[in-house]
Parts: sequence; structure tokens; C-alpha cells
Amino acid sequence: MFIEIQELSKFYNTSLAVNKISFEVNKNKTLGLLGPNGCGKTTTIGMILGLVSPSEGKILIENKNINEFKRDEILRRFNFASPYVELPKKLTVKQNLEIYGRLYGVENLSFRINEISNDLDIKNFFNKKTGELSSGQKNRVSLAKSLINKPEILLLDEPTASLDPDIGDFIRSYIQDYKSKNKVTILLASHNMGEVERLCDSIIMMKKGKIIDNGTCEELIKKHGRNNLEETFLKLARSKDEF
Repeated sequence: MFIEIQELSKFYNTSLAVNKISFEVNKNKTLGLLGPNGCGKTTTIGMILGLVSPSEGKILIENKNINEFKRDEILRRFNFASPYVELPKKLTVKQNLEIYGRLYGVENLSFRINEISNDLDIKNFFNKKTGELSSGQKNRVSLAKSLINKPEILLLDEPTASLDPDIGDFIRSYIQDYKSKNKVTILLASHNMGEVERLCDSIIMMKKGKIIDNGTCEELIKKHGRNNLEETFLKLARSKDEF
């Protein structure tokens, strides 16, 4: 198993954000993390990235505890994109990519920046400050940053939030194409059910810090007797049952 999460929990004082969750992800697969706001998705991603320290449990990559990795080794293998985490606003797009490329120790950095910038069509605003970009432009730059080091593990937190349908479709298509051409394992947190059905091999449903169900989209839709994933999500999110 490529990624294995074992009984992972996170406490903030008396608040329990993530409650003994366990799941596995195979290499070159995409796992969707679904659930209402405040269910623990972003905290889970933060713990996997090493930005948030778990209160309990283990995070294993190829059977090795993430806490045993050297920090630079983790950086080489991981990356992350979210519209809620801004890149330095006063730096240009090119400067941001150069700085993050150096932080990740990317070889042939100029070539890689040129390659990823052409792929994501961001060269026409290369010298513009990141804080001056539109939402769609920022998302593409954030995705470029997340792929600058060709990560083995990519964590995406609502990568198409607030985007118009055209740019959202462009981002989803690019992620699909990139995954098919590269050996990358993806964890995707999203509220866009169409996006999840399109991109994810399997999903876990979270509520109040716990995993309440898991499987493929088709399995969960059938299990809960709904017509699509959005209806299934709403049923689980609105359920009064305690999990």
C-alpha cells in the first residue's frame, strides 16, 4: 500500500477535529475526501503534508512512518494546491515559481518552469504580481506550483472552487491528463460532486471528524439508493445518525 493512514486523530484543546480515521490509497490512484465544512478534510490533508502534528495515529508512505522522513525528503515527494492558501502576493508569477522550485530542489528549473507554464497557459501573465491575478489565473499558478517538483503525492483542496465552468473544466482535464502520463497519487478534497465522480477512483465520506462511509462513487450511490453522488452526499450530510 502506497499511503496508509492508521487511527489518525487531531485535538485542538477540547475540540476533536479528526477522530481515529483509517484509510489506504494505492499508487497512481485518486482518493476523494468528501464531507461538509468542518468535517476534518483540510486538517487531514495538513497532517499528511506534515504541516499539522497528529495527536494520535500514524501516517505511512510505503510502510514507512512519515515522522521518520527527513523534511527535504518529504518535500521532494509531496506537493499541495488550494485556492485558500495564497502565494506571496507581491511577487510575480515567475518569481513565485522560481522560489518554490528552489525550495523543492528542482533540477533544470528554468526548463521545468517553461514546461509547466506552457502546459497551464500562464506565460501571458508571467511578470504580473500574483496578488493582481484573477481567481482563475491564481488557481492555475497554484497548480503550477504544486507540480513544479513532479510530486509522487499531490494533495488538492478544492482546486476549482469559485472558478467559472470553462476554467474549472480546463483544470479538471489537466489533472486527468497529468495523472495518466505521470505516476502520481492524488488526494482530492472537493465539494463539487461532478468533479469527484470525474477524477476519483474511490472516495471516503467524512462527518464530524469521522469516516462514515467509503467506496467507489457507483458503490455508494447504489448502497444509499440515490441517483447520483450529490444526492448521496446530501443524504449522509443531513443524516441525524451518530457515527
